[in-house]
Amino acid sequence: MDLHTITESGPVHWAEPWRPGDAWLGGGTYLFSEPQPHLRRLRDLSGAGWPPLTVRPEGLEIAATCTVAQLSRFVLPGAWAVNQQLVTQCCRSFLASFKIWNMATVGGNLCNALPAGPMISLTAALDGVCLLRALDGGERRLPVAELVTGAGQNALGEGELLRSVTLPDAALRGRTAFRRASLHRHGRSAALLIGRLDPVDGSLTLTVTASTVRPVLLWFPLPPGAGELRRALGSAVPDGSWFDDIHGLPDWRRHMTLRLAEEIRRELQDREARDRDDQERSAPCG
Repeated sequence: MDLHTITESGPVHWAEPWRPGDAWLGGGTYLFSEPQPHLRRLRDLSGAGWPPLTVRPEGLEIAATCTVAQLSRFVLPGAWAVNQQLVTQCCRSFLASFKIWNMATVGGNLCNALPAGPMISLTAALDGVCLLRALDGGERRLPVAELVTGAGQNALGEGELLRSVTLPDAALRGRTAFRRASLHRHGRSAALLIGRLDPVDGSLTLTVTASTVRPVLLWFPLPPGAGELRRALGSAVPDGSWFDDIHGLPDWRRHMTLRLAEEIRRELQDREARDRDDQERSAPCG
């Protein structure tokens, strides 16, 4: 879609002040999808030169300008490979054409803060921490779950941008389980849940997205029973927090969330039990 109100567009000059009508341009798949009558200038981040993916001792840094296609092709090294399938599942939750995959950015998906944003689901579930940068060079860090404050709402200040999101090493080593529900096969996510077992202390983190207006994270020091999990979800997501749109009514989203959460609980507990049995069988007799 043409944006007829835009009078300027070009590479970012960091010294230039922020003006009313400015917007950061990443991939542009959202900006050019519908009218933006309030915008006058696009400040293009595509030439910022940020490496899309960087492996560091502390974890995986994903640049805001990293595209979905680049992330989907990236091979997680070493112990992180346990979550290769999770990355693929979240990328495929876009249900978008190759054109969108090659233009849409991880940062754009996070900043748009739409409940069905699968990059929000992925990075929140893996304890992602955002690096936010102001025009004056000041920086701050914020968990993904706190960046998204509501449906289409985020915690960014005026002129502030998302530079990157880092997935910590410890989270990338955890075993995960993925569940997604939609009204039809090629529909937008109506509930997307990810569970993660900590390989060190055995704790369980459950991340609920798409069915809620913002990400909801539940942490259990030990994998919970079915009743405990259900009660925790009821407390964490009050009635008014279930998302309501054409892709699913709140009561149905709540039902599917409870169902998928129980499936995740069982899958991860069964997997943990199998791993324990394998370790016992492989232990030397003495």
